[in-house]
Amino acid sequence: MVHQNMFIETRNMLIDKITLFDLSIFDYNEELSLLYHINFCKTSNGRAWLEHYLQHTLSSVKEIKERQKAIQKIINIQGQWPEIITNGSVLMIEKFYESQVDNIPSGSNTITSGIYKIFYPTDFSLVRYSVTHFLDFLQGINTIYHLLNNEDAPASLTVMTERIRMLIAKPIVQKMIMHDRSKKLSSSTIISFGYFIRHHFKEEAHELIDIYSRLDALYSMAKACEHYKFTFPQFTQNIVPHFEAKQLFHPLLEKPVAYDIVLTPQQNFLFLTGANMAGKSTFIKAVGLSVYLAHIGMGVPAKNLQLNFFDGLISNIHVIDNIVKGESYFYNEVQRIRKTIEQVSDGKNCLVLIDELFKGTNVEDAMKCSTTVIEGLLKIRNALFILSTHLYEIGAVLKQYPNIQFRYFETEIKNEQLYFNYTMKEGISNDRLGYLILKKEGVIDLLNKL
Repeated sequence: MVHQNMFIETRNMLIDKITLFDLSIFDYNEELSLLYHINFCKTSNGRAWLEHYLQHTLSSVKEIKERQKAIQKIINIQGQWPEIITNGSVLMIEKFYESQVDNIPSGSNTITSGIYKIFYPTDFSLVRYSVTHFLDFLQGINTIYHLLNNEDAPASLTVMTERIRMLIAKPIVQKMIMHDRSKKLSSSTIISFGYFIRHHFKEEAHELIDIYSRLDALYSMAKACEHYKFTFPQFTQNIVPHFEAKQLFHPLLEKPVAYDIVLTPQQNFLFLTGANMAGKSTFIKAVGLSVYLAHIGMGVPAKNLQLNFFDGLISNIHVIDNIVKGESYFYNEVQRIRKTIEQVSDGKNCLVLIDELFKGTNVEDAMKCSTTVIEGLLKIRNALFILSTHLYEIGAVLKQYPNIQFRYFETEIKNEQLYFNYTMKEGISNDRLGYLILKKEGVIDLLNKL
């Protein structure tokens, strides 16, 4: 269990580990995480940087736009991205510097290289194999340099490409880059290249790997934007909370349904109802994911999204009990709500996502608690709220408040069969499907046979 008091300050936007896991940005089962599904990295180092980018939101709209430009630039040229650099190549380069190798001759010619090859065959094989991977890596990084080094490149990419240029400027490196890979390397050339990279290129090689790893992560983000048809959001200049999405969808669904949603200070609270499995949780997570992705400078799962820069993103979705501490489910729900109120009551501009409030107590108590909490939250205009509940009855009490809007997910019943069309409509659901689901799943029949 992730400790509920552990907050990660991702620069300007405050988010805790619970929210990162609630939204499945990360997950204990990696295959269920967003990280897993947007990982198009070619190297493990790139994947580490991708995880880093996902863990840290950016500190300003300016930084976000810079990241967006970098990703867009890579989208434009990603079809030409060199396949020659592989994870094996990078690992081999790193291994070469860690391996014990007998002194490679500094003055390489046919005789000295021949002697080294005969008397140190294992070392010679390692040098030859390593040099081959170095050629692949250097030629690939040179291709990336030429793809990204032009006048329309954003500053963040220009810094990296300029550094690449400086690191590969030495004549012998250029000779390695210009080598025709279809032609076999002579023993003397292998020794010459091997001696240079072993004794005069270690720091440069590690720095180039680090630069490539960062670019590999950005390439992955660009590839994901293309693959999932993400678009880049627009940030409003206003400091008031605002979220307006057209055709918003959840990217991890095979056939997602898209939704339109508008939240403003005038109507900053969305009250969601509908049957279990109707789509409430998926919709809430789609909103949270889009806001988070926007704040790391990535594209979002929507046709169009306009939003403000948020101070925080808080979720209350997968609350669990803690047997070790003797904390009940309901107690942890209350503590989570308390933390939420503390975060939004000091003027912070936050998005708050609450799925099925107060599931851990009886219906009458849950209705009273939910109404009290919602009426309190409705006083707060500096934050946006989306809350789902199975307590449809409390909706009537809340209709008196002008800043709340009501939506429900429709469920159809045909011949005692449930059909979820995942359509969101205006109003409050009146579905009562518990008994029907029991009957449909054969539970009633089993009980009747007892």
